[in-house]
Amino acid sequence: MTPAARDLVAGIGFRHATSPAEILALIERACDAAGLPGLRPARLATAGDRAGEPAIRAVAETLGCPLDAVPPEALIAVDANVPTRSRRIEASRRVGSVAEAAALAAAGPGATLLVRRIASAGATCALALRAQSVTQGP
Repeated sequence: MTPAARDLVAGIGFRHATSPAEILALIERACDAAGLPGLRPARLATAGDRAGEPAIRAVAETLGCPLDAVPPEALIAVDANVPTRSRRIEASRRVGSVAEAAALAAAGPGATLLVRRIASAGATCALALRAQSVTQGP
């Protein structure tokens, strides 16, 4: 089954100096890794305190999709389903991976990770699939 683009959420973690081009290239790599070359996510999600950053806003505009600012409590609520563990991120954010937690939280209850966190020099990306894609088919 091929996931529908409308059900794909890209979770993004990034450093302040990261360019929109780097984040876009990472999303493309994640879609390629999922076997979905050329597919664009329906939503972007990142930690709430980073959602106002110009780089991530530019990425959302380029992709033509909404950007979810995920609050810390929502990231923490899905942490049990986050397989990647970064000690640095756990210490500062109380989650193993911002990208994975943001993707899962924004995709909603029953979401699954399609691609675990991948990284570039300044960003991380994970892809989650909303539950209805898994249960209802294409």
